[in-house]
Amino acid sequence: MPSNMTQRSTSVKHAAQLLREGKLVAIPTETVYGLAGNGFNEAAIKAIFTTKERPFYDPLILHTHAVEKITAWGMHIPESLMPLAEKFWPGPLTLLIERSSQVSDFVTSGLPRVAFRIPQHPLTLQLLAELDFPLAAPSANPFGFVSPTAPEHVLQHFEGKIDMVLDGGSCTVGIESTIVGVEGDEVIIYRLGGLAVEEIEAVVGKVSLRTSSSKPDAPGMLQRHYAPNKPVVTVTDQKSLSDAFSTHPNAGCMLYNLSAPSACPAERVFRLSDKQDSKEAAAKFYNALRMMSDDRSIETILVERLPDFALGRAINDRLRRAAVEEDQK
Repeated sequence: MPSNMTQRSTSVKHAAQLLREGKLVAIPTETVYGLAGNGFNEAAIKAIFTTKERPFYDPLILHTHAVEKITAWGMHIPESLMPLAEKFWPGPLTLLIERSSQVSDFVTSGLPRVAFRIPQHPLTLQLLAELDFPLAAPSANPFGFVSPTAPEHVLQHFEGKIDMVLDGGSCTVGIESTIVGVEGDEVIIYRLGGLAVEEIEAVVGKVSLRTSSSKPDAPGMLQRHYAPNKPVVTVTDQKSLSDAFSTHPNAGCMLYNLSAPSACPAERVFRLSDKQDSKEAAAKFYNALRMMSDDRSIETILVERLPDFALGRAINDRLRRAAVEEDQK
């Protein structure tokens, strides 16, 4: 546990030294900030779980900068998934592969496969290239809460609790990576994320979705997750928005296509994308949830479901896990 304030720095060298010493560093990726520790150091891995208050049955993702490193550690990407690695790494893709003996049970929650990814962020790629171990790095927030997409978000939660935040600015994708694995001949998506299902199917053909479980096969599958500290109510059309606002007159509205209720003050309305662009909406989504969570004038957050394709699927998945009510129309 650090004895002083958490450092906020762009020094890759200093971050690497702290990680070699078994300490925790928040790192930027294109998706969200990760709470990183040495993925081959059990004490560091346990510190990640305890700092996040994350249950040990929810596995972690390991990060590195090159496929060759994964091979050197005794692991191999299945032939059916290699086209995805070749096309989308570095990027918001995580692959579930058979683990080697170097990977601790604590990383995989005792499961036979481990999640690996190569993130797309210049500072973190530089950091990973300096290390002879992978980084275990779940999102840098208390377990179950909204993921962080800026250094300030990390410091809100972990100031004085971790040694450093590697400051890489705001995340460009804004939601977690998509997790993909293979069982037999079937390619399976275990978590919807920043790489759209349609993009994956364009490379490997039809895939199956298995994205929620009380006993997860992969990170990010728990049924209640990604939630702010205020109730979230999802709406699908203008009538359900009006009805919900009538029930929750002190609500804030996160909207994609719908018009805000006339009674809702402009300062309590956040538009995810004026162009109805799901990538733009994803990049803004967690930040908008945080802003409304921090606004004392807002008691409930009304969020419009997006069309269920492209990154709209991943946003809707987060809403389903965060919401206390969901419009069924």
